[in-house]
Amino acid sequence: MPETGFHFEQPGWLWALLALVPVAVWLWRSSAKAARGPIHRYADPHLLPHLTGTRALKTTERWGRFLRWSGLWALLILAMAGPRWDYEDIRLFHPGNNLLILLDISRSMQVDDVPPSRLGRARQEIQDLILQNRQVRLGLIAFASVPHVLSPITEDTYTILNSLPALSTDLARLQGSRLHQALDRAENLLGSLPEDSARSILLISDGDLDEPGLTARIEKLAGQGIRFHVLGIGTEEGARIPAQQGGWILDRTGQPVLSSLNETLLEELAAAGQGIYQVADYRDDDTEEILEAAAITRLPPEASDERTRIWNERFYLPLLLLAVLLLPNFRGRRRMW
Repeated sequence: MPETGFHFEQPGWLWALLALVPVAVWLWRSSAKAARGPIHRYADPHLLPHLTGTRALKTTERWGRFLRWSGLWALLILAMAGPRWDYEDIRLFHPGNNLLILLDISRSMQVDDVPPSRLGRARQEIQDLILQNRQVRLGLIAFASVPHVLSPITEDTYTILNSLPALSTDLARLQGSRLHQALDRAENLLGSLPEDSARSILLISDGDLDEPGLTARIEKLAGQGIRFHVLGIGTEEGARIPAQQGGWILDRTGQPVLSSLNETLLEELAAAGQGIYQVADYRDDDTEEILEAAAITRLPPEASDERTRIWNERFYLPLLLLAVLLLPNFRGRRRMW
């Protein structure tokens, strides 16, 4: 289908509408079988509700319910298929500055010594980076025990912006902050970029890192032309770490574990990477300085004639209609006194 007007982003989901056919066949056969059941030999149909305590649905009721739920199913599938129309042609812009964000999503980032939490503040800082950015391509890796590449280096920074609400410490099945593995992924992503371009890494963390050889590893990256900046999240006073099932994470003596901002380590890593260290706050100074430090390329910005088409997604329309149709199912039943 030529993408010139209305179309679906994922039309394969429409095959799920065929699931209604076997359901309709099963409903027809089950109703016919129930009408020929052995209980009908012992009583007239109008007496069965008094004998069994239940009432069989009439044909119109049965198929009416089927049609209603079929409509809800169809709306859900249409939303999953991604209807869209209307688009904007945007001219691609290829700057020579690249900044890859490494976001710590370990359990200590749930500490609320900075409101709303360390992870919440980190999301706000990344949002500020995106909204203030005009000349740096961004990428995002979330890491705890295992790194997750949420976005490679891209000019479409709003893709990263849309993924921020889903970032949670629950993404990490195993706890702990393994920065070495995240640096491996970052080195692979940045290694494919031109050496003359500015390549930088921004670590956003509370410094709860306990791995040997981090300083030497970052010094090696700096020798390859990859600068390492750090944005610290948290306070020196710190607070208790909430457990996933409620309560607090305890140490071996049964006392709550206190997590505080490890500025000494984070400043040491930034210095080893020939980068800057900032503490996250409510002002824009921290993100402005990071963007300025990342925009040091020797290559001039390159504007090409290549254009990309950005479609206006409309998946929310069938979802809104679905929610409206489901609202009556959540009405409370009247109490019988």
